[in-house]
Amino acid sequence: MDAYKPRIADQMLAARLRRKGAVLIEGPKWCGKTTTAEQQAASILYMADPIRKQQNLQAAKINVGQLLSGDTPRLIDEWQIAPSLWDSVRFEVDHRKGYGHFILTGSSVPPKADEIFHSGTGRFAKLKMRTMSLYESGESTGTVSLANLFAAEKRPIEGNSLIDINRLAHLICRGGWPGALDMEESDALAQAYDYYDVVCNSDISRIDDVQRDPQRVKLLMRSYARHQGTMATVGTILADLKANEASSLSDNTVYDYIKALKKIFVIEDMPAWNPNLRSKTAIRTSDNHYFIDPSIAIAALGASPNDLLNDLETMGLMFETLAVRDLRVYADTLDGQVYHYRDKKGLECDAVIHLRNGSYGLVEIKLGGDDLIEAGAKSLTELAADIDTTRMKSPAFMMVLTGIGDFPYQRDDAVFVVPIGCLKA
Repeated sequence: MDAYKPRIADQMLAARLRRKGAVLIEGPKWCGKTTTAEQQAASILYMADPIRKQQNLQAAKINVGQLLSGDTPRLIDEWQIAPSLWDSVRFEVDHRKGYGHFILTGSSVPPKADEIFHSGTGRFAKLKMRTMSLYESGESTGTVSLANLFAAEKRPIEGNSLIDINRLAHLICRGGWPGALDMEESDALAQAYDYYDVVCNSDISRIDDVQRDPQRVKLLMRSYARHQGTMATVGTILADLKANEASSLSDNTVYDYIKALKKIFVIEDMPAWNPNLRSKTAIRTSDNHYFIDPSIAIAALGASPNDLLNDLETMGLMFETLAVRDLRVYADTLDGQVYHYRDKKGLECDAVIHLRNGSYGLVEIKLGGDDLIEAGAKSLTELAADIDTTRMKSPAFMMVLTGIGDFPYQRDDAVFVVPIGCLKA
């Protein structure tokens, strides 16, 4: 068995166990939820174990105490196949002393919400896991800390990136799947395709026992991949699908399929940021579209590293998805959320990292090259100049996050230029 590779989520899980009776870990299949939880669990119940699954489901109905009994923290893996466990765990937490009794992991949102009667407020803490960031997988040198960029007195940024454009194309296509890291290149690249096939042919229907057409799922995911990083409407996606011979689809069907993909954590859209501005610009409030990992989009498009290298525009869009994934992983450790900004004047910001304390950083994501970096810096400084600092803080930093580049530096206009191969939390 391969040695466990430490995750950023390890410390976040430990912290939540110290202050709550139970922790719910959610995220896509194969992202490492169970393995991460196993590192801190003292006993484990695998609800989906084929040998005991029916016994476990029966016990959840008539003898739930048997399932909850064990050394703590007790891990209940894939708890959502018996949604009533939620209230049972909540009740048990209420009647035990101390914290850190249970860890629940799940790769989908429970379909039977009517079996859950209590939100778990005060008893549960949530932890969302994604695929591995480049720092976790060992591809980023981690010489530039996002926490340092938020600090009042920043340390000088330094270091170097080991990722060139060929390596970046591979990392986009491979994704951050933990099981792919130590594989031969061809096998590693195949993991995303395997995941994509399972989603289309099985998982999207199993989430709520509603049969969905695998071919339609593939067409939808292909369209979603083409619209990564945009606010494309359902109407736009539907028109895209009809152009590919899915003429019988309706808006409601598209909504249903997208909702199902969100429930199994394949899609994670990005909400809009709404700052206080000096101008009266109308801000666009639609979500930006993203898969939770760039390799899913690559699989949906049937692409390869060579395809990206021959189409740098598409590579730039796919790199944006990778960058957003990493920023979300890093922002989580700082109690931050990642948003996007667009207004009707055309001013935009690819990612706004907003912390709970009100601090925020502005990020433009560019593949690399002087012209793109210059355009990104110009957009950042224009947005920063329009923020009403009498009503909210000034940005803690402005950063152009690049796919390629040898080293990080700060420009004369105070904008940081940081290759993603240098970034960490």
